[in-house]
This record gives sequence, structure tokens and C-alpha cells, in this order.
Amino acid sequence: MAHIHEKIDFTASAYVVYKDKVLLRMHEKYDIWLPPGGHIELDEDPVQAAVREVQEETGLVITLWEGNKKFSIDSNGEKELIPPVSLHRHPISPTHTHVNLAYFAAASTDVLAPAEGESQEGMVWCTKDDLEKMDLRKDIAFYANLALETLGEK
Repeated sequence: MAHIHEKIDFTASAYVVYKDKVLLRMHEKYDIWLPPGGHIELDEDPVQAAVREVQEETGLVITLWEGNKKFSIDSNGEKELIPPVSLHRHPISPTHTHVNLAYFAAASTDVLAPAEGESQEGMVWCTKDDLEKMDLRKDIAFYANLALETLGEK
């Protein structure tokens, strides 16, 4: 989707875990390893955006980890949202910023089937050992490892 504001946009992503691996993708525009994710649309909340973006980019149906969510409201137009594991603000250009809400998620398969127009090129399932060998931003390495500790097979 195009940017919805000239100065700032909100995005959502998910560190998807299957067994003992976490999914990362080489971002084609920024040439860095990131979890699947993208812009939050005007008609969705961050949880919906994370699930949608992962499905579009990977074909995976995921279950978001609820973390420290203590109760649930889902009535009268109110809904208690799953809290993100990370909020990260980063510049996209000298005049534009993204605020990303990152989640942990579990997948029931590691078979990727991106939506039409999406490519699985640059997507890799990574073990803890793989992560140590990759050139990752410190925050990406931290949360990818934490996702494996939280949701991976012990």
C-alpha cells in the first residue's frame, strides 16, 4: 500500500516460528533481514495487519502469541488486542518514519506459498545457529532469538 501520511506510517510484522526455526526475509528495497510485515491499512488494527501481511508474503496461516494479554473484550465494537513484543521507530528517508509493531507467531507448516505478486525469494527459515552467522541488525537478532526461545521446540 502507498504511504498514508507524508511523515509517518505504522507497520506490523511477525517473527514466525515453526518447530526450531524462525522466518526472516531479505527486504528487497532496504537490503536488510526483517520478519515478514508491512503497512497497517486504514481499516485494520495492528493484529489484523500482522496476520494479513504474513499471509500475503508467505502464504502461512499463523497464530499470534498472546504474550502478557490478561483478559479479553470482544463486544459492542470493543476488542482487546494482542500486545506487540516490540515497538520500533525507524527512518525510511530523511522525511519519513515508520513505527513497527512486532509480534511473535506460530505456524503449523514451513511450506511457503506467497500470494500472487509476492515472491518467496529471499525468505529463509533460520535456526539459532543460522542467526549467529547472519549479518542482522541487533534488534532483529534479539527478537528472532527471543521468538525461538518463546515458541520454538525445546
